[in-house]
Amino acid sequence: MEKENKELIEALDLIEKEKEISKEVMLEAIENSLLAACKNEYGKADNIRVSINRETGAVSVTAEYEIVEEVEDETCQLTLEQARVKFPHNKLAVGDVVKAEVTPKNFGRIAAQKAKQVVVQKIREEERKVIYGQFCNKEKEVVTGIVQRYIGNNVSINLGKTDAILTESEQIRGEVFRPTERVKVYVLEVKDTTKGPRITVSRTHPELVKRLFENEVAEVADGTVVIKSISREAGQRTKMAVWSNNPNVDPIGACVGVNGSRVNVIVEELKGEKIDIINWSEDPEILIKNALSPAQVVSVTVDPDEKSARVIVPDYQLSLAIGREGQNARLAARLTGYKIDIKSESQAADLY
Repeated sequence: MEKENKELIEALDLIEKEKEISKEVMLEAIENSLLAACKNEYGKADNIRVSINRETGAVSVTAEYEIVEEVEDETCQLTLEQARVKFPHNKLAVGDVVKAEVTPKNFGRIAAQKAKQVVVQKIREEERKVIYGQFCNKEKEVVTGIVQRYIGNNVSINLGKTDAILTESEQIRGEVFRPTERVKVYVLEVKDTTKGPRITVSRTHPELVKRLFENEVAEVADGTVVIKSISREAGQRTKMAVWSNNPNVDPIGACVGVNGSRVNVIVEELKGEKIDIINWSEDPEILIKNALSPAQVVSVTVDPDEKSARVIVPDYQLSLAIGREGQNARLAARLTGYKIDIKSESQAADLY
């Protein structure tokens, strides 16, 4: 047993060094586990103590007895006469606490089993804590993962030390994933569970597009160009309003890049999703006019109190302004925060 005890200490030293899990924390956990085993053996046994020698790994179980004039609890009290019989070499008096070795037979084997269980459990717990700590800081960020497999309609994506779940509702409609494919995802939520961190990711969230631009465009990353607003219908179209802190930097040009080099990288990542980049303005009339791009606008009349706007466009631009199934107008409304009513010039003339 001495060899096994020594091996336990050596193993804990190695775990502490390699995995940065405190040896003392593990020893205390093993002692508590052994104490629970002893209490199963001795019943209530509140006077039982288990200790592991920090150098040799030797395990000892002791029982503490209080010396009293009249015994009320036989499990943890002795009269002075009983104590003198049990501990003849000690000088004793009422009120003293004495300890007796009560290590059960075969307790070394039990200790070794318990130690292994506790160490394995502690390693798992600490590894879960480390992984959770790493990924809780990545919440609301974009990470690159490797597609593992479909689980029903959900997709398991490996992020290194753990897997994330891309649920069906967070997938771009029609997008199909192949095992081992690398894919960028937006970390929606990181939850700490008994089975480890549960990470939910998204491919449809508008912030995914924003983060992709931050990663791709230096001027966005350093704050020179600010993405003021973004609206998205994943897989189809995104509208993004940008503004520059530096009058010498064109915010749209910075995001598009030379010959579309920057925006094309993001479009490719999003499997061909169209991205409209417009200039932000504090003036809602100008902002709404820009937001309806690529359609031309004749006039914009806004009601700031109602957060609504009437827009007039040339007759031939009406369908372009509204967009297929109303998409262009819908995205412009979300981008600006205004309810937008679009009329053609002839429609407007008929109203007056």
